[in-house]
Amino acid sequence: MKALKSLNKYLYKYRGRLLLGFIITIGARVFSVFTPQLIRNSTNAIEDYVNGEVTNISEVKEELLFNIGLIIGAALASAILTFMMRQTFIVVSRYIEFDLKNEVYTQYQNLSLDFYKRNRTGDLMNRISEDVSKVRMYVGPALMYGVQTLTLFVVVIYFMVKAAPTLTLYTLIPFPILSFAIYKLSVAINKRSAEIQQFLSRLSTYTQESFSGIAVIKSYGILNKFKTDFDVLSHESKDKNVSLAKVEAFFFPLMILLIGCSNLFVIYFGGMQYIDGKIENVGVIVEFLLYVNMLTWPVASVGWITSMVQRAEASQARINEFLNETPNIKNNAPDSGITIKGDIEFRNVGFTYDDTNIVALKNISFKIKQGQTLAIMGKTGSGKSTILELIGRLYDVDEGEILIDDKPIEHYNLNRLRQQLGYVPQDAFLFSSSIRDNIKFGKADATEEDIIEAAKNAAVHGNIIEFSKGYDTILGERGITLSGGQKQRVSIARAIIKNPEIVLFDDCLSAVDTETEEQIFNKLNKISSNKTSVVVSHRASSSKKADHIIILDNGEILEEGTHEELIEKAGYYKDLYNKQLTEKEN
Repeated sequence: MKALKSLNKYLYKYRGRLLLGFIITIGARVFSVFTPQLIRNSTNAIEDYVNGEVTNISEVKEELLFNIGLIIGAALASAILTFMMRQTFIVVSRYIEFDLKNEVYTQYQNLSLDFYKRNRTGDLMNRISEDVSKVRMYVGPALMYGVQTLTLFVVVIYFMVKAAPTLTLYTLIPFPILSFAIYKLSVAINKRSAEIQQFLSRLSTYTQESFSGIAVIKSYGILNKFKTDFDVLSHESKDKNVSLAKVEAFFFPLMILLIGCSNLFVIYFGGMQYIDGKIENVGVIVEFLLYVNMLTWPVASVGWITSMVQRAEASQARINEFLNETPNIKNNAPDSGITIKGDIEFRNVGFTYDDTNIVALKNISFKIKQGQTLAIMGKTGSGKSTILELIGRLYDVDEGEILIDDKPIEHYNLNRLRQQLGYVPQDAFLFSSSIRDNIKFGKADATEEDIIEAAKNAAVHGNIIEFSKGYDTILGERGITLSGGQKQRVSIARAIIKNPEIVLFDDCLSAVDTETEEQIFNKLNKISSNKTSVVVSHRASSSKKADHIIILDNGEILEEGTHEELIEKAGYYKDLYNKQLTEKEN
């Protein structure tokens, strides 16, 4: 149970409720064990009357009625306390489930991008849903029934020893066998539970990717192939679950068998002791039979509890894998509320991606002032997007340093820094919500006028008002309702409504025509005249108005200068500009 130790902080947090539940459980079990004693007394009263030791039938009836009243009272008290017990343990388990899900989700948000490159979405979702649910069963039902079972064992065995010590020993003979069987079965359950949870992540990942890529699957006509692959995974999942069920199926029959043996021992050895005069009344044998059968459910539940604990152990171990991940990007600076101006400087920056070992940047140096625009161009894979990711501190540099307003970027509070950045990625991601909400994502308190103005500046307002529901149009997953160009422009509107100090455009107009691109950049130049802009593009038309242009090749600066300076000398930029100018004229 090493993995489950990480839950101790939650058990401590709710220690008051759990302690109350423990006390209530003891009370419920104590009241429940009164019944066998009262039945023993009733049996003894009848036996005394039959044997002639008591001759007044009225006294016997009076005692029987009194015992019946006590039995009913004890049952009611036990029932009420049992209800209260569930209200404490089960409610606490829901609180812990809530806390654990929030802890996992917060950790997901803090982890760096390379973590998401190494792990699949389906697996992440499975650990925060299925695995957390399995853990809840440990801190809820398993803990509750565990305390209940332990309490009942202690109380029942105490009364059994008090009534007939020798008969108690005979009655408990099957229990060591039961303990060994539980141990062996628990090991098998733990192993198979871990395999099932790991495979469930594979299944979740496969279905999530299938649904996300349904357009590609349909267009390639490979629906049958995916269905066949899913059938294979489903059958393998079924086989693993059946394998676990077969092991778990041994618990209840085995325990019922051993409880049955205890009943036989009580009847045989109890009867022999009664004949030998070591037990004075038959009521003791009746009492023991009731005690043994009272232990039937607790003993049987040991297997169920063990199964839940083993599943929770396997699930918590998987959760801990991610909780123990250390984010590569650390936010060590306090939020001082400082507002950045927008000066950006790269000093001999080098960067290599850990997951692929690809050297993205080599000895990159440049400087841009507040209000200036830097354009970055180059072939695919030259390191353009990496520069934007480093400015947003999605990664930290391996060599050199990045300065914002002459201060190392690591010295800024991470959240404060990113709040003052507007980032428009090449692959525009939109949420499954309305267009209005997607634009407001950049500014939660934006007015309707702010939203429309941002959409106009991104040249998408005209498209939006043509939709039947306008800005209330609900987008499909990842914005599938819109075209590629519309998604990019909504993403731009989301960034500029934020009114950031630094705006990062990562080839964000690749899906629109040159005229629309020029129209958008003209508007952006007006509204961000005092903002620092970094524009990644494959089009020279997007770069010619920039204050400084950098041409990257293989992670190194191949050319740099203004549009006029680069046009005057032969090179990549001049060739690209002339080629695109010719294409535009044709």
